[in-house]
Amino acid sequence: MEKRGGTPSPSPRSTEKSGKDLTRSGDANGGAGAGGNATPKGDKEKGVNVQVILRCRPLSDDETKGNTPVVISCNERRREVAATQVIANKQIDRTFAFDKVFGPSSKQKDLFEQSISPIVHEVLEGYNCTIFAYGQTGTGKTYTMEGGGTRKAKSGELPTDAGVIPRSVRQIFDILEAQCAEYSMKVTFLELYNEEITDLLAPDEPRFPVLPVPEDKNKKPIALMEDGKGGVFVRGLEEEVVYSAGEIYKILDKGSAKRRTAETLLNKQSSRSHSIFSITIHIKELTHESEEMIKIGKLNLVDLAGSENISRSGARDGRAREAGEINKSLLTLGRVINALVEHSGHVPYRDSKLTRLLRDSLGGKTKTCIIATISPSVYCLEETLSTLDYAHRAKNIRNKPEVNQKMMKSAVIKDLYSEIDRLKQEVFAAREKNGIYIPRERYLQEEAEKKAMTEKIEKLGVDLEARDKQLVELKELYDAQMLLSAELGEKLEKTQKDLEDTRHALHDLEEKYSEAKSTIKEKEFVIFNLQNSEKSLVDCAYNLRAELENAAADVSGLFSKIERKDKIEDGNRSLVQRFRSQLTQELDALHKTVSTSVMQQEDHLKEMEDDMQSFVSSKDEAAQGLKESIQNLKALHGSGITALDNLAGEIDMNSQTTFEKLNSQVQSHTSDLEKCFGVIALGADNLLNELQCSLSKQEERLAHFANKQREV
Repeated sequence: MEKRGGTPSPSPRSTEKSGKDLTRSGDANGGAGAGGNATPKGDKEKGVNVQVILRCRPLSDDETKGNTPVVISCNERRREVAATQVIANKQIDRTFAFDKVFGPSSKQKDLFEQSISPIVHEVLEGYNCTIFAYGQTGTGKTYTMEGGGTRKAKSGELPTDAGVIPRSVRQIFDILEAQCAEYSMKVTFLELYNEEITDLLAPDEPRFPVLPVPEDKNKKPIALMEDGKGGVFVRGLEEEVVYSAGEIYKILDKGSAKRRTAETLLNKQSSRSHSIFSITIHIKELTHESEEMIKIGKLNLVDLAGSENISRSGARDGRAREAGEINKSLLTLGRVINALVEHSGHVPYRDSKLTRLLRDSLGGKTKTCIIATISPSVYCLEETLSTLDYAHRAKNIRNKPEVNQKMMKSAVIKDLYSEIDRLKQEVFAAREKNGIYIPRERYLQEEAEKKAMTEKIEKLGVDLEARDKQLVELKELYDAQMLLSAELGEKLEKTQKDLEDTRHALHDLEEKYSEAKSTIKEKEFVIFNLQNSEKSLVDCAYNLRAELENAAADVSGLFSKIERKDKIEDGNRSLVQRFRSQLTQELDALHKTVSTSVMQQEDHLKEMEDDMQSFVSSKDEAAQGLKESIQNLKALHGSGITALDNLAGEIDMNSQTTFEKLNSQVQSHTSDLEKCFGVIALGADNLLNELQCSLSKQEERLAHFANKQREV
């Protein structure tokens, strides 16, 4: 350990062991040892969400000159971003909420102090932290992370446009010096270009004048290896031990100069690769038992290449292939984010080296902050909405950060000695060239790595099967697209037919137009004749005016006659009023007369009703007497017949002859009685009929009289 130059530190030359140390702190369990800052148990179980910061750049000079419409509005107080989109002539406003929002007028200092400074403190507490910028090309990712062209102002202070990396470095050194802590610090700087990892801090190889080597050939790609614990490490990555912020600035300038950049239509200096700048800090602490412990913190600062639309960026040939690889890795990053948010069983970390490097930062034990950069221009709205969607989803990723396990100083020294022994063995084996040129431990390690690679191949086989299934689905989709294209072809033919019909209709309209023109000429001729007629009509109007004046005199005489007529009508009205009053009086008298006559008629009707009732009652009494007489005759007839029967019985005893005579007499008497009874019954029926006729006549008379009375 050293405090700005104390105990010797490891050599800046890279070794395999130092490459593994890069990820050991991220894979170690946290919180062991006395005085350690352990993560609370609840945070371990539940985790914490990834912090997402959104920054919107201002319009560029060209956009300002072109009066480019602005479709993004930032509300820093409410931490919201609103995007205005017009679809089918309808304005749609979409609002996204983030942990922090910085508008176009925000400063580098404000972004760092409000969002990044707490993360730097977490690093010094022993956490692994990652900060990376994500967004479309030309939205200010590199500017946000690295700042402007200068790292240091003349007065020794940072310039106002200094980015996250130089400000983080300055804060780390300021805190360590203020704490008078003993520490050791080393940095790495790598580039991911076209899925190949390049060490930006590797020393340049000597070139021979006869055989010039292209610049890209100097950058040897290095391998990304599995560590057997679910993590990865970069073998052969150069580590630089630093003692001041100035040295880090020089290293940044050295590495940034090697980064691949190119000019596109969207960005004059577009980054064509992803870069990861890592700072590892070892800080010595004393426990209560005065035992020396080493606290390890790591800060990963990631500058991602921007996604771009090849048709809009103007990329061609090699630049187009670069843009394709960039978009592919960023698409994989988006799929990883979606899988983590949806809690999918399989997270496709292995589909890209970028996601493998960021594996611990996305869903792992690292505290992560994403800075999403966007453009306010309407021409970048599609990419801006895509960035906002990804950033909004990334808010739901939950990491489980843990404090790195503290190590005893003696253990660190022991690891360094074992590393030195391993290197000596490798040098001795290489020099002797006796049998195996590497030590047995290295051979076993290689075998373990081969086993890991075999497992990786098996996983790749599983991925290949998944890809085959995906290929089948794509073929089905292709067939569906072919059917759709056939349907579209039919629709095109129909449209062409409609176009022919439209052309015929247009031809007809042109003919009608020519006819209309001839009609207009005819109408113009008619109008000309009408104007001549109008002149003659004006002359006639003058003549009519004179006649009208004469008629006016006649009308004045007519008015005088009308006045006289009105006077006569007034006299007539007075006569009519008098006649109306007299008529009213006579009608009143007539009404009184009619009312008295009606009363008299009602009395007369009552008398007639009484007479009719007495008449009907007398007739009923007569009919009743007639019925009684008929009944008496019937009784008499019955008694005579019984007497005759008795007599006939007595006579029958005397002689038969006498019986016959008597029988003939009885029959004659019986016929006479029947005739008598018939005559009497006929008379009674006639009497009843007469009564009914008289009653009906009386009823008709009464009804007729009543109708007359009602009419009156």
